Amino acid sequence: MAEKALAVIPARYASTRFPGKPLALLAGKAMILHVVERVRRARMVSRVLVATDDARIFETVTRAGGEAVMTRSAHSSGTERLAEVALSEMAPFYVNVQGDEPLIEPAAVDAAVEALVSDSAKRTDVATLAVALREPADVLDPNIVKVVTNFDGHALYFSRAPIPSLRGPDAAPASVPTHYKHLGVYVFRREVLLAFPGLRPGRLERLEQLEQLRLLEHGYRIRVAVTEHDAVSVDVPADLERVEAILRSKP
Repeated sequence: MAEKALAVIPARYASTRFPGKPLALLAGKAMILHVVERVRRARMVSRVLVATDDARIFETVTRAGGEAVMTRSAHSSGTERLAEVALSEMAPFYVNVQGDEPLIEPAAVDAAVEALVSDSAKRTDVATLAVALREPADVLDPNIVKVVTNFDGHALYFSRAPIPSLRGPDAAPASVPTHYKHLGVYVFRREVLLAFPGLRPGRLERLEQLEQLRLLEHGYRIRVAVTEHDAVSVDVPADLERVEAILRSKP
């Protein structure tokens, strides 16, 4: 039987653009609970933990029957919070799922976990996801992170810029996807996750403001699995109405 991953959902209350976001109500339920319920449906996940530094989030999750752990408030990223959990919660693989994606597809989580679990030769350190971009405006949007890979499906680079630049004679026609959006689901081997907080942020990470570039700059290999399930994130309060409309449209 294939090994499974421990799913950890980092959730903090403080947010510059949207304070208290994990507890925002969607269809009468806190957003963090929607994420927990959907991740639980992933067949490649053994357990789901919410890692938080706020008692209100902890109580909301545990009252609903979920698992939550309190972590330090000083972490600069969700990955560092995940690494703290890994110190006490043993698992061969850890999947980091964003707490602001209440419509996360269980199949997408499975695709990310399988991309790492299936690598018996251990040529891959981390796995993540990408989805084809179809709209030209999305390719140019700096808020949408793009990724390019090598022949083996390992990430060459992540950027807010439109990579690759279509200039040569091999530029694909409009019907063929050329640009891929990076989705923020990560699966780590335990030893890589534990090493992450000690890695020095590099120049590329600071320039692009993309944490995943730290792994590439330090020589880690990130496999990118392509999925058809795009992410629908809640970044600001105005996004709640859009997500609620999608929830109402689903059975």
